[in-house]
Amino acid sequence: MAGQDGARARQGRGHHRQAAPRARRHRDAAVRRQCHPLLRPRRRGTAAGAISLSRVPPPLPSSTPAEQPAPPEQGTPPHALCRLTIDLGALRANYLALRSIVGQAECAGVVKADGYGLGLEPVVQTLLAAGCRTFFVATLDEAFRARKVTADATIYVLGGLVLGSSAGFDELHVRPVLASLAEIEEWTAYAASKGRRLPAAVQIDTGMSRLGLSPAEVETLASSPGLLAGLDLALIMSHLACADEPGHDMSREQRAAFDAARARLPGAKASLANSAGTFLGSTYHYDLVRPGIALYGGAALSGVANPMKHVIKLEARILQIRELQPGACIGYGATYSVKRPTRLATLGLGYADGYLRSLSSRGEEPGPNVLIGGSPAPIVGRVSMDLITADVSGLAEASVVRGAWAEVIGEDVPLDMV
Repeated sequence: MAGQDGARARQGRGHHRQAAPRARRHRDAAVRRQCHPLLRPRRRGTAAGAISLSRVPPPLPSSTPAEQPAPPEQGTPPHALCRLTIDLGALRANYLALRSIVGQAECAGVVKADGYGLGLEPVVQTLLAAGCRTFFVATLDEAFRARKVTADATIYVLGGLVLGSSAGFDELHVRPVLASLAEIEEWTAYAASKGRRLPAAVQIDTGMSRLGLSPAEVETLASSPGLLAGLDLALIMSHLACADEPGHDMSREQRAAFDAARARLPGAKASLANSAGTFLGSTYHYDLVRPGIALYGGAALSGVANPMKHVIKLEARILQIRELQPGACIGYGATYSVKRPTRLATLGLGYADGYLRSLSSRGEEPGPNVLIGGSPAPIVGRVSMDLITADVSGLAEASVVRGAWAEVIGEDVPLDMV
């Protein structure tokens, strides 16, 4: 849902339901505490070459003539339709809380997918200031960005070694997570061509069946002195499949398989725990834990109160309020029809902002709540590209006014409920 500064021409639409994909949307990010202006208004070119600062809706008539627009707020452009507030102070606090849980083990930071959408650079900067010295990214491109922030932190690339990319890892002084014998052979061959051993991690498949060496491949590696001699094995790691369900047998089975692999590859540091695994106890911590979603305020465990601080707050502006009579339909596909007189608020946020279409109402069942004036209002109808609609029938009229903000994600509407 977050993006970076940039200018990109908006492509014309051939049909009212069609639009070019937009990786970044104009919005305002009101950033507080130890935060940075992550998202600023950006210029968007039009077909005629004119410059517009935002997607500004035309004046909309209210269905309630007495309605007074919400007053403007300092720091928020009046044309902003949605805004994302990122609390880097909460991010820092979450890191320190996780680090306190793991004792002597190192607490790394997983910052892949552009720092979980919050901006890789400010996230890395914040975690560095909190004492984090090891980071995990998904791709070499992300490693390049992280390396520009920190010259000496350890950076692992979870996506591993794409054929022919060894030189790029070497130039950036970042470490691939090798997931196959072929990757190990390529890495050690490259290292030999440079006359030195190069550090890397090796991924072990302990039951998730995505990436990693099988038990047979671990045995092959352990029995290949030539491969091991050319490899600076800095870390062996695996990934837990069901750690979010405390007490799940799969976690114990994976830990046993991981211990068996470690016995065949002694001497390297070990890492098994993701966010959820961090909460499973010291037997899962080994030398290093790799929290991801928990850093950003997400709940790591199912059925357990989330102890992490909320890092983001996403809000959408109310664009219009209208009164519907029984039988009126809402949104594309006419998938939701009202059964009683209904007051409806249209909000300036949609799936182009990352609000998933799967959050649309389903038949008679509404979607998630948004919060307006401290009161919940359910999403009804389909999530559109730029708009969502909420049933505000039960809310005080004074709080539901054009220009007011609805909380879509935040302390009162947790990330895990969306």
